[in-house]
Amino acid sequence: MGMWALVLAWLTSAAGCYMGLTCVRRAARMPTTEARTSWTLLASLSIGGVGIWLMHFIGMLGFSVTGSPVRYGLAPTLLSVILAIGATWFGLRSLQPDAPWFRTHSPRLRLCVGGVVMGLAVAGMHYTGMSAVRVRGELDQEIPFVAVSVLIGVVASLAALWLSNVAERPATRIPAAAMMACAVVALHYTGIAGVTVHLSESAPEPSGMTVMSLMFPGFILGSLVLAVIMILLLEAPSDDDLRREFRIADWEAGRG
Repeated sequence: MGMWALVLAWLTSAAGCYMGLTCVRRAARMPTTEARTSWTLLASLSIGGVGIWLMHFIGMLGFSVTGSPVRYGLAPTLLSVILAIGATWFGLRSLQPDAPWFRTHSPRLRLCVGGVVMGLAVAGMHYTGMSAVRVRGELDQEIPFVAVSVLIGVVASLAALWLSNVAERPATRIPAAAMMACAVVALHYTGIAGVTVHLSESAPEPSGMTVMSLMFPGFILGSLVLAVIMILLLEAPSDDDLRREFRIADWEAGRG
């Protein structure tokens, strides 16, 4: 499909990662567990659903097989989006001090465990998405490419979680999101580079959805997710308002 698919995939991933990092910083400033959980879920939808999953299927626009149509199974495709969002949520939630599974552990250990689990799951999302591919034959994945893509996923996830802690201002979130998008795209295309297709003339025509039938609703939903998050961020109280609310709450607690 040309370089435009690669550029569009990277831009989509960068947009999702930027909005997600913004939600992470908002979550860190929330006074209650419920508010932190809500903003973390929005961050997971943005990074996992848009920055990772939608980017994957935009990249698959450029995947074609000479001699066979390419179709996609619905069940593994749905599983792949659940993995992407769930892994991102687990990693981001692990960094928060009130995470139920890491309360007694150090921030560094939470970062490492969350990053490794998130990286393995993101790589799993890619290969779950690839398992949805249907052609007149079989797809093989070369082990060295799989290993490198998994390594990229773990390193990228560790970097993403670390950046989510330090990228406080928009000026730092922009390069952070660009770096995260580069890592996500690198994982995808490293995995694709290791694909070998074995066609069989006796195999039936593949059944399932076309990539465009996946992309159209996926792109619409992804755009809606980013639009809703942007509106919520614009409507959310500013940092100064939050600080005032904290001071008022502390003053009232002192009087009580």
